Amino acid sequence: MAMSSHQFSTKDRILGAAEELFAQYGFTGTSLRQVTGRADVNIAAVNYHFGSKENLVNEVFRRRMDVMSAERISRLKRAQAEAPGELEPILAAFVEPALDMAQDKHGGGAFIRVIARAYAEKNDGLRKFLSDQYGHVQRDFAKAISACLPSLSKEELYWRLDFLAGALTYAMADFGLIKRPAQVSEAAHRQRAASELIRFAAAGLKS
Repeated sequence: MAMSSHQFSTKDRILGAAEELFAQYGFTGTSLRQVTGRADVNIAAVNYHFGSKENLVNEVFRRRMDVMSAERISRLKRAQAEAPGELEPILAAFVEPALDMAQDKHGGGAFIRVIARAYAEKNDGLRKFLSDQYGHVQRDFAKAISACLPSLSKEELYWRLDFLAGALTYAMADFGLIKRPAQVSEAAHRQRAASELIRFAAAGLKS
């Protein structure tokens, strides 16, 4: 038992260090030596747990994306059961888990910068990994939204979903001009951001 706990903590330390360094320096700008130094492990530990730098990059994403994707699918099923044919609950199921992850005190902010790096560096291997692992989530939401908006062509739907993903990433990064007022809690500010984005997305999808 102690051994598996130690293995988990070593693996988690490596992932945490890699996430911070990728956020700061990008994927190509970060060496495995930097990761081992930050995590206080030797290179053999990285090779044992991950096998390669490419796989380490993938696993940094998997650690966050598995949880968020499961939450999205769970909320989507609930929305379809409780409010069939309604668009806004489906959008909430897509938007809210992502904003929750972005605000996670345990490295959520660093992970958002890692996502920005992925956009900037055009990492084809990572793109394929994300498409293979999480493409089904996008397809499930596209199908659910299409059922609410049958007059929308598939091409129009995918353009609009692409813009929604971009707006969501922007909101997750908290780049916006609207900053949280001092008297408003982070949770309340995040909920306001989610509700405004859902209204905006619903109007764009329906137009």
